[in-house]
Amino acid sequence: MSTQETVRQQYGEVEESEALRLDADKAEQIIDALNTDLANAYVMYHQLHKHHWNVEGAEFRDLHIFLQEAYENMEAGADMIAERAQAIGGVPIAGPANQEEHATVEFEGEDVYDIRTSLQNDMEAYGTIIEGMRDHIQLAANLGDPTTEHILKEILVDIEEDAHHIEHYLEDDTLVLDSATR
Repeated sequence: MSTQETVRQQYGEVEESEALRLDADKAEQIIDALNTDLANAYVMYHQLHKHHWNVEGAEFRDLHIFLQEAYENMEAGADMIAERAQAIGGVPIAGPANQEEHATVEFEGEDVYDIRTSLQNDMEAYGTIIEGMRDHIQLAANLGDPTTEHILKEILVDIEEDAHHIEHYLEDDTLVLDSATR
């Protein structure tokens, strides 16, 4: 085992890609936006996973399955974002502390809430993520990076669909409390 450690690229440093021919200044702006999206995705992934573990009640099974699909979608999108950031010369943000610090969404914390409150917290976070991704899609388009624009649009489709499902779960005739617990 080698004891020599070599840093190949420091976080925040952008290496120009000769193959992709994206100007380093433009790449730096896009990488920063992608790292925000990546950080948001992992904060949301952990929150959705927490809700998947803790969901209870009459609609447990459906919500348990949905929340697993939602966090898997979030993780798949995060992977695509990280790979794109690396491909255009950046270093994807890594580590929970760094991701939480860089994110524009806030993790709800360790406490367990009733499922309606949990899903309302998810809806708020999804809204922030959706708005940010739309801005970053426009940024990529404006900077002449149609590939990043396309990747983010693909991810956004899944995120919006999951947010829409949560909106349906939050309708008045679902997630009811037993009259004895009200």
